[in-house]
Amino acid sequence: MDRRSWLVAGAASCLSGLNWAQARPLRLVVPFPPGGATDITARAVSEGLARQLGVPVVVENRAGAGGSLGMAEVARAAADGTTLGVATLSTHGVNPAVYQKLPYDPLKDFVPVTELVKAPGVLVVNPALPVTNVSELVRHLKANPGRVSYASPGNGTIGHMWAELFKSTTGTFMLHIPYRGAGPALQDLLGGQVGVYFDQVASSLPHIQAGRLRALAVSWSQRLDVLPQVPTYAEAALFANNDPSWFGLVAPAGTPSATVARLQAAVAQTLKEPAVRARLTAQGLYPSGSLPDEFGALLRKEIDKMRRISRFANIRLD
Repeated sequence: MDRRSWLVAGAASCLSGLNWAQARPLRLVVPFPPGGATDITARAVSEGLARQLGVPVVVENRAGAGGSLGMAEVARAAADGTTLGVATLSTHGVNPAVYQKLPYDPLKDFVPVTELVKAPGVLVVNPALPVTNVSELVRHLKANPGRVSYASPGNGTIGHMWAELFKSTTGTFMLHIPYRGAGPALQDLLGGQVGVYFDQVASSLPHIQAGRLRALAVSWSQRLDVLPQVPTYAEAALFANNDPSWFGLVAPAGTPSATVARLQAAVAQTLKEPAVRARLTAQGLYPSGSLPDEFGALLRKEIDKMRRISRFANIRLD
């Protein structure tokens, strides 16, 4: 194809995309309840995305079964660019590793669109625990095997997986106390009923800043602007623990590549807007906007990693 033909084809493609955008609103399915970091991210991006595409973007929360219900709804949706799902490390990394049956295939049933944000994790403890850094925690756990408990939002959640990864890399043992959600887990940590919690920065940040929790490490390439005094796991030589969580967008399998490309470009542009970036980074969420192939490679990598952790900890859910 010569340059003129290429330009004509490109213009036709853009026109087709414009007609699509003008005619149909976009559903953004969040597979978790309102108010959490996933929901905050989706709503921050939805406003800019609506401006970029010129159509309404409606955020719909479809919570349940660790995000599986919402993702299954996205997988069943028409592959026409009108429905996107907010994929997370839980829905597209942990769930495939720990559940025997899922109502969706994390790779076959979706097309990756883009990574929205990186969501650094943080290791927090109740201040009553006599430790101030990771090395002291490891020594304390080895001196008191099984006498320290850690909270998680439930069996097979990312908090559970991060804790088991920490145990495997440090050779320590803690008693797992699963809760029915992040809220109750965090409340018991604040109350001292449990000592340790592996959380996302966005959730624990207010309590850390208020002195109600002590942060020992974050999973990020460098110290966070919002927690400059807290070292990374890598600074404690725990490199395997230094990978952050993330949220991204996926479309139903079969969504045309031109539509996916246009959506990715619109999201990437949205994430460059100063107001959107400020809103996200204030929550400890760091904009990405990766290309579809890059996001797809991340999904495959995370599934493999979570399967290794599930085998180590023998985590299997029905």
